[in-house]
Amino acid sequence: MCGIFGYWDRARRPLEAAAIAGMAQKLVHRGPDDEGVWSQPARGVAIGNRRLSIIDIGGGHQPFVSDDGMVAVVQNGEIFNHIELAADLRRQGVHLKTGSDTEVILRLYERHGIGFASMLNGMFAIAIDDAREDALYLVRDRVGVKPLYVCDDGQRMLFASEIKAIVPVAQASPALVATDLVAIHHYLSFNYIPAPWTIHQGIKHVMPGTWMKFKRSGVETQRWWSLADQQERDYRFEEWSEDFMAILDDATRIRLRADVPFGAFLSGGVDSSTIVGLMARHVKAPVKTFCIGFEDPRYDESAFALQAARRFGCDHTMEVAELNMLDQWPRVLYHLDQPHGDASFMPTLRVSELAAKHVKVVLTGDGGDELFAGYDKYAAFFARPDAQTLPDGTFQRQYFDSISLFSTAAKSALYQPEICDQLGGIDSFEQAAKPWFDESRHFDRINQALYLDMQLLLSGNNLAKPDRMGMAVGIEARTPFLDYRMMELAFRSRSATKLSAAGDKKHWFKKAAAPLIGDELAYRKKQMFTVPVGDWFRAESYVWLNTTLGHSGLVGQLFQSGVIDSMLERHRHGSANFTRELRALVALALWERNAAR
Repeated sequence: MCGIFGYWDRARRPLEAAAIAGMAQKLVHRGPDDEGVWSQPARGVAIGNRRLSIIDIGGGHQPFVSDDGMVAVVQNGEIFNHIELAADLRRQGVHLKTGSDTEVILRLYERHGIGFASMLNGMFAIAIDDAREDALYLVRDRVGVKPLYVCDDGQRMLFASEIKAIVPVAQASPALVATDLVAIHHYLSFNYIPAPWTIHQGIKHVMPGTWMKFKRSGVETQRWWSLADQQERDYRFEEWSEDFMAILDDATRIRLRADVPFGAFLSGGVDSSTIVGLMARHVKAPVKTFCIGFEDPRYDESAFALQAARRFGCDHTMEVAELNMLDQWPRVLYHLDQPHGDASFMPTLRVSELAAKHVKVVLTGDGGDELFAGYDKYAAFFARPDAQTLPDGTFQRQYFDSISLFSTAAKSALYQPEICDQLGGIDSFEQAAKPWFDESRHFDRINQALYLDMQLLLSGNNLAKPDRMGMAVGIEARTPFLDYRMMELAFRSRSATKLSAAGDKKHWFKKAAAPLIGDELAYRKKQMFTVPVGDWFRAESYVWLNTTLGHSGLVGQLFQSGVIDSMLERHRHGSANFTRELRALVALALWERNAAR
């Protein structure tokens, strides 16, 4: 796990050494152990890395450079099948000097070109400077576990693992870092800014499963992996269960490869309990597990986590945390670089801090809900009698409306008149959601809804959570459910295996995992990992909320104060519940405050 950064200038203009050093400095938290830069000022290119040393601690210094000095590689992430790939290379006569997975990337690229990406099983963001082609490649993993951003003004391209490393260099052209109102418009629909947009007009995501090639003449973009390539098929439960458990077991096994202490986040839910149960099969020492508890039983899962830890003989660490974590929100948003309305980032930061005292790597259960229909929103929408019979376009629009934070009408009512005029013709459904629906039209409807979340919710919000909060304290999060073999199995599986006719979420998943984790953990009611922000907004944090929103220039510029005041009062007195809406608005205000510093 690391942070990468660099630039590519089509006119061969060198970037000042101080600017390159500044990009590296902004990513020290991602890579506190080491730094390396490959710079060729005469070609107008540099690629760099801040390293969190996990694999081959002594030999894994980046960048890795080819023997002839013509190709240089940096990466953020881990290639979990690097041992097998290295063995294949050696059988082909390739000499490897280290045990680093980054050297494996270099040697694969030398032999196979950019097509090597499909050989990787891992989480990665990669930069390759190839002087033979006079080109720079950026490659992002299949589903966007690792972040990667670009800022390209047509002459100079900047890239980095986090936006904060790009902004100080890009702000020489103010339009590039100006606040993107279209991104905010989409934010109000999704509660996060969906890729490829970011809060800045000139900074975009490298999309998951995509590589970009920067040349003097321009840029080429190609998608090298798509989950939509899967075709649904019928399974017997016994066949499916065998495949599911075998893939997840192997995905867990290869994610235990590390030369540093590792553990797992354990909530006692079906996802994390299954991962910990599989980890226990492959290690001799007790698995180190971590959770936080709360005194309020509505939000405390620690008893379930302890039950799972005892079942698998774990070395379990639990701390009771203060429930009100609002003082941590500015810090969370600093590491996110963008507004996010999801309150669960705060407890994720807290459990990451706990784990970082003991380990440098954790395995998590992220991805299980999106793959196997674990959220209540799926059951609620598809319980509708017309959910399967609506025309395609009507279904897509109504499902989108059911998950939207602010409806189109609510946004129009919230905006200042001049902002409404600017954004009134922009449809978040058409721009951000419909392309993914259209791409997944061959799937059944529940799988279409899951596909939407795989493309938007994961990279836009749910994977940002373990990555940014872990990196904030120097630990790496690994996600076995997002092994590409598991994702492909999930989307070959018809939705009846995930959401039963009776509304049972993760239907076959729980049945398959029950022999490992026990029925009580497999079938316990799902509990969201969050904190009661809505309650605080009605009581002890009301003044803070009102003041933060009232003092925000951006909130005042965009939104009508009377509409916000009405939301605040109705929420405070309990006549309405605007928890999620107010969270999103105050996150925008807090992001603005951070950005101004």
